[in-house]
Amino acid sequence: MTQLTVTAVKGLPEIRPGDDLATLIRDAARAGRQDIREGDIVVIAQKIVSKSEGRIVHLSDVVPGERARAMAAEAGKDARQIEVVLSECAKIVRWERGILICETRHGFVCANAGVDRSNAGAPDTVVLLPVDPDASAKRLRDAFARSAGATVAVVVTDTFGRAWREGHTNIAIGIAGLPALKRYVGQRDPEGYELRVTEIAVADEIAGAAELVMGKLDRCPVAIVRGFTPDEPAETAQEYVRPAERDLFR
Repeated sequence: MTQLTVTAVKGLPEIRPGDDLATLIRDAARAGRQDIREGDIVVIAQKIVSKSEGRIVHLSDVVPGERARAMAAEAGKDARQIEVVLSECAKIVRWERGILICETRHGFVCANAGVDRSNAGAPDTVVLLPVDPDASAKRLRDAFARSAGATVAVVVTDTFGRAWREGHTNIAIGIAGLPALKRYVGQRDPEGYELRVTEIAVADEIAGAAELVMGKLDRCPVAIVRGFTPDEPAETAQEYVRPAERDLFR
């Protein structure tokens, strides 16, 4: 690979539960003279995947429990939203200075169990992570094969913080048709040194590149990445979940 292109897909409407996301993306790509082709990687923000799957909660329907009310009073936050976070959380990793770090049922460690109020499509509404982001990616990949007539890879992304660095970046929470990791363990560098731990997070790097054209305020939740040919078998985003016993931050 000597060249990679990343192109934003613009013109998508507000996504509603039950929408045919693959067809909407195909039509928006065609309208922008960017047909989906064989071998493309379609990178899709989790928010619209979750909306299409009905993973939306209206806070007016939420009755916070005692624990959520106490945490909200301590942090000056909305108790209803904290209640939703607690319902999505498999384990609280840390609660400090109003910051709630959770382990989700998927095994992801992130702020607020992925529950997000931004770009929710309506006031007093939060969007949850997909129940199974890898399955979502697989369904979308199959749908693109039908609607666009092309075999593509799909990466479902979300924005996470990083333990060692400031700032946020897009990462892959769901993958279909693409390896998660490129493993160099056991290979040797030009000086003959054997690599022992190096594994490149392929789908995460693609997700991060796509974020550069998708943006957060541009209402552009999809990008097409072209020019990458995987040389390792397809995997799922579960490859990224590090067991707690190997996690120095837990």
